[in-house]
Amino acid sequence: MAGEVLLAIDNGTQSVRALLFDLEGRLLGKARVPIKPYVAPQPGWAEQDPEYFWQALCQATRQLFAETAIRPEAVAGVTLTTQRSTLINVDRAGKPLRPAIVWLDQRRTEGLPPVGGLWGLAFRLVGMSDTVAYLQAEAEANWIRTQQPEVWAATHKYLFLSGYLTYRLTGRFVDSVGCQVGYVPFDYKRLTWARSWDWKWQAVPLDPAILPDLVPPAGVLGQITAEAAAATGLPEGLPLIAAAADKACEVIGSGCLEPHIGCLSYGTTATINTTHRRYIEVIPLIPPYPSAVPGRYSLEIQIYRGYWMVSWFKEEFGLREILLAEEQGVEPETFFDDLVRAAPPGSQGLVLQPFWSPGLRVPGPEARGAIIGFNAAHTRAHVYRAILEGLAYALREGKERTERRSGVAVTELRVSGGGSQSDAAMQLTADVFGLPTARPHTYETSGLGAAIDAAVGLGLHPDFETAVRAMTRKGRVFEPDAATHTIYNELYERVYRPLYGRLRPLYEALQTMAALHNGRSPAV
Repeated sequence: MAGEVLLAIDNGTQSVRALLFDLEGRLLGKARVPIKPYVAPQPGWAEQDPEYFWQALCQATRQLFAETAIRPEAVAGVTLTTQRSTLINVDRAGKPLRPAIVWLDQRRTEGLPPVGGLWGLAFRLVGMSDTVAYLQAEAEANWIRTQQPEVWAATHKYLFLSGYLTYRLTGRFVDSVGCQVGYVPFDYKRLTWARSWDWKWQAVPLDPAILPDLVPPAGVLGQITAEAAAATGLPEGLPLIAAAADKACEVIGSGCLEPHIGCLSYGTTATINTTHRRYIEVIPLIPPYPSAVPGRYSLEIQIYRGYWMVSWFKEEFGLREILLAEEQGVEPETFFDDLVRAAPPGSQGLVLQPFWSPGLRVPGPEARGAIIGFNAAHTRAHVYRAILEGLAYALREGKERTERRSGVAVTELRVSGGGSQSDAAMQLTADVFGLPTARPHTYETSGLGAAIDAAVGLGLHPDFETAVRAMTRKGRVFEPDAATHTIYNELYERVYRPLYGRLRPLYEALQTMAALHNGRSPAV
């Protein structure tokens, strides 16, 4: 086993996990440290002390080796995957200058000068000026630059969480290409920082020198320093191998290396991803993200705060199931699955549109959530089932959009994330899509994807095709029921798909009224 054990560190939204895998993808050891996702100094803000993330990482690695028979010296290499789009400003000594802005943050910077010149003219001609303005307003760098100029002036490096933790582990300001997901001047087609003439430097003005050096997935980021070794319990000199952001790692950790396999993630944000060798914008001007495989792209459609709605339902309406689970000493999902089964497929005409948080273009920034079709027969069970069905409808719509743009049909699904542990949700997903839907053999798919990067980077598997074949496999497969799929297909085609277009004028009216009541101009 010596030299064939891989350590993956997975810093997610809810926890930091240290995971040991072998070269067949078996989980040999695990330590989980829960974390508070963020603090909110003001409504809509989401921040966290960067040191908090580092201390949780150190606790996780030390706990792992305290609880397993595998010694640190047996580890061939370590790799890191993190939540996306959490950003940290540091000074020349690597010290954070302000709290990290976490990806759930909702602050915006309105009234910025629009992108000008030929780029501005081109965006006006193709009707994309509003999209560019939205991206400018969302960029965390623009907020810090305009609202905290003293912080921006003192910034030596502007890092994603992955880059910050890489610095703490190796002492180098370097990050993986696969972790560059956010509002920074990154060229998603060339998979490197944008050229000097690219419009992104106008949209997010910053000095290129404050960005880290980039290494492709499976490349070497550096070695564990003596200081990091003392803090984490890892051996000094252990190589840190570049992986990718957590969603990208989930995709290959679920075995979705080819474009005909769709990877659904039922996490805080629900997504559908496919891996492609070609650069394809499923939504114009919204790029595919870097894959965890060098030179490939992860096409993605997001339902922002998608599976968060399930947690919302449980907190607001699920006390009975939670108390029963505590009383009987079982997981609450057992009783929530019973709640799904208490309502028929289609929820007796109750249809949910899961846009609890707005998107950029699909749906637009004006979007809101909606539930239609209520009558006296509906219960909590119908509402809960309608949430799951609405999420599946939205992801099916994303699948179809991806197929139209790529020309590749998705013929099977893998599902990861917390929602994948529900048999009822898995069967419902298979029935809505009409496709065989598999649960990966391990729940820790993002960590496994990172370990696959390490295996290839260290030469323990010769290539990604071999590594994915050896380290991933299907768990339970859920086959669609033909009669249930027919019900869902009719609801999807006749009710769900037209719903957004019918409700959009009302959403826009609500957006205008909210802006006026808040004393500002309506957002575009």
